[in-house]
Amino acid sequence: MLFSILQAGGAVDAVEAVASPQVETYTLIELAAKGGWLMIVLLILSILAIYMFGKKWWMIRQAGQIDKNFMNDIRDYILQGKIKSAQELCAHYDAPVARMVEAGIVRIGRPLSDIQTAIENVGNAEVGRLEKGLPYLATIAGGAPMIGFLGTVTGMIRAFFNMAQAQNNVDITLLANGIYEAMVTTVGGLIVGILAYFGYNFLTTKVSSIVYSMERATIKFMDLLNEPSES
Repeated sequence: MLFSILQAGGAVDAVEAVASPQVETYTLIELAAKGGWLMIVLLILSILAIYMFGKKWWMIRQAGQIDKNFMNDIRDYILQGKIKSAQELCAHYDAPVARMVEAGIVRIGRPLSDIQTAIENVGNAEVGRLEKGLPYLATIAGGAPMIGFLGTVTGMIRAFFNMAQAQNNVDITLLANGIYEAMVTTVGGLIVGILAYFGYNFLTTKVSSIVYSMERATIKFMDLLNEPSES
């Protein structure tokens, strides 16, 4: 009886070995290669998105680095009549706020409307410089998922074409490549699009913060120019 049980157990193991084929595994690169040529497009877009995000982040970070007592120091210099020192302090900072204030300082003595117009013109130019390149990041955020969905459509077309060519000899392996292309490109497009979307919103939030600082500095500077006339 024990011998029969052992034989039965061996037969069950043999059946399970036949019924359970070895699972094939892929590395991340091999899996991405299943997506076809569209994965190359998504890879290029991801590299561009990372480059643009890094470049704009560094620029915006540099633009926001200014001493919190900057406007107080400018006020002290102007009230003391040290216009040259105020200009040198502005030139010390590579920031939009400093360049706006400097544009107003060099025009002290002119009508206040002219000074305010000059400051606003410099401010508009600085905002344009900070926002330059952000539309490209937004385009990648919207376009990458669409390219992924394009891969889904082309992959399914390929799968159905293989089925039609096989006619009565339809095999699941004929559909594998088409399904891989459909799923992998979709995931790749969504990943690139989501990362670019969050990066774009992060940068626009930082730009909005700098714009608020510029507006606040403009108000303080114009109030400063009105002080001597009020005294």
